[in-house]
Amino acid sequence: MISFTIALILLIAGYFTYGRFVARVFGEDPARPTPVHTLADGVDYVRLPSWKVFLIQFLNIAGLGPIFGAIMGVMFGPAAFLWIVFGTIFAGAVHDYLSGMLSLRRDGASLPEIIGHELGGGVKNAMRVFTLLLMILVGAVFVYNPADLMAMLTPASLDRLFWIVIIFAYYMLATLLPVDKLIGRLYPLFGVALLFMAVGILVMLYVHAPEMPEMWQQFYNHTPNPEATPIFPMMFVSIACGAISGFHATQSPMMARCLGKEAHARPVFYGAMVTEGIVALIWAAAAITFTGGYDGLQKFLGDGSPAILVDRLSRSWLGPVGGILAILGVVAAPITSGDTALRSARLIAADFIGIKQAKIKNRLAVSLPIFGAAFLVMLLPYASLWRYFAWCNQVLAVFTLWALTVWLARHDRLYIITLIPALFMTQVTVTYICFAPEGIGLITDPLLGLTLSYEAAVGIGVAASLILLLLFARTLRTPYPDLKKV
Repeated sequence: MISFTIALILLIAGYFTYGRFVARVFGEDPARPTPVHTLADGVDYVRLPSWKVFLIQFLNIAGLGPIFGAIMGVMFGPAAFLWIVFGTIFAGAVHDYLSGMLSLRRDGASLPEIIGHELGGGVKNAMRVFTLLLMILVGAVFVYNPADLMAMLTPASLDRLFWIVIIFAYYMLATLLPVDKLIGRLYPLFGVALLFMAVGILVMLYVHAPEMPEMWQQFYNHTPNPEATPIFPMMFVSIACGAISGFHATQSPMMARCLGKEAHARPVFYGAMVTEGIVALIWAAAAITFTGGYDGLQKFLGDGSPAILVDRLSRSWLGPVGGILAILGVVAAPITSGDTALRSARLIAADFIGIKQAKIKNRLAVSLPIFGAAFLVMLLPYASLWRYFAWCNQVLAVFTLWALTVWLARHDRLYIITLIPALFMTQVTVTYICFAPEGIGLITDPLLGLTLSYEAAVGIGVAASLILLLLFARTLRTPYPDLKKV
């Protein structure tokens, strides 16, 4: 329990120290007007209290990632705890904060526009398509789990299909209505409930402290087949939302349109990511403690699912209230990420088409094709969808980090704070795509009988990082347009 306490303190201290340092590097300007002051439209540009924006941002980026991802990812051993702590402080929170700040400085621009401004028109168009498809994928993926759980808890007549329709109808409302009408009222309540559950589990962790192994004990990969699932790169993709996730940067612009002051950006963007890291740390430790260790957790996951573990753990440690919170977390958390994914898809499409969203007819014109595409994606097998989402999510993080690095360098800021995470995540993601069965193996193995070895995948990852580093160096020598805009 000593190592867990140290990890918890490091995360909290990281917000107050490194988070403040990153804010100084960027150059927050409390007197600078934010987009909501100049572009208020009563729909997407709506000023909300900073505490509401924080809770909405936290719930948007959390989903089930810091719970399910941490529970399954902790099987990689104590390395998972280190990745949650240092990945959050030095990569994920920096990624979320700087993408949110650039959106603030560019009238609430969506992520593809931010990336394209730094990396060029070709990349911008590719990111428009890629990000839009990823948002549709997220919206579809995050329907299944809550629909399955609700079907289990309700009469047989209210089956899975019924709840899919209900959840999707809610998605449509959340996408179309002004941000303060539904999201602004419900999300803070759900966010508080999710935090309350995490705090309750944290307290009970200290009650059960003797049962939790220290990080320096059993420091090896505990997955059933370590050779097939090496810590590098598999862990760094499995634990995404609790450390760094490209999806987060698509949510930051949505909240950038609701912030009243730049001074609130660090608590909202950097702070929400640190909070998510804390939640992931708590659930990783709780899973190990509740099941009696790595072997017990593996047996439990083999016989059940993370959702069952969350339910049993919450009921056992928190009583009836815990059971209610567990259901709320497993149902509400993915829904609140799925609906804001589709809302982000609307904003992304509207930005590159150039259609203002103040009028409902314009929002419908942009949203209906998105709803149709999401419904079609939902017809595909869930397991396949999730495999694609895992690495596509980190691909987006890679592009975001490189765009942030270019911006910092061209503005004579300390770009090393994003360059190192960009290089690392490039190698992680490229290695994963080359090595994991759900990467290029989906194509090469069935068609060519070709599966890359681990060594070859790592080598390609290193080469990709070096190539991008050289391109970055060349980019620094080219003129930069519209410096005065930011």
